[in-house]
Amino acid sequence: MNLFVRYWKFNLVGAMGMVVQLTILAILNRLAPGHYLCATAIAIEITLLHNFLWHLRYTWRDRGCNSALLTKLLRFHLSNGLVSIVGNLALMQLLVHQMHLPVVASNGMAILCCSIINFCLGDTWAFALR
Repeated sequence: MNLFVRYWKFNLVGAMGMVVQLTILAILNRLAPGHYLCATAIAIEITLLHNFLWHLRYTWRDRGCNSALLTKLLRFHLSNGLVSIVGNLALMQLLVHQMHLPVVASNGMAILCCSIINFCLGDTWAFALR
């Protein structure tokens, strides 16, 4: 598949995941105000599982490698998951705590900042041809 097409598929899945993540974050932030870092971590994990399934079946479906589903999930979490957790939490701390920006808007910015790194890791490692 053409890298350009794959990138746009990745972004479509990412846009759906962004809606999932921001919705969950908004709900959790309303239920437990002030705990935005915990709420962010929970929202990221749910979104990672959502995005993994869509990337597996849509973005990288043509890469039917021989590794087991749990192996793919582990690779996805060690790449995209790690970047998303570390990047989002660090940026949330900066944007919300230091700059006093709104929680959901800050998380939207953090997601966008991590997305290109996540695409590269997904394409070259998590869903790479073996």
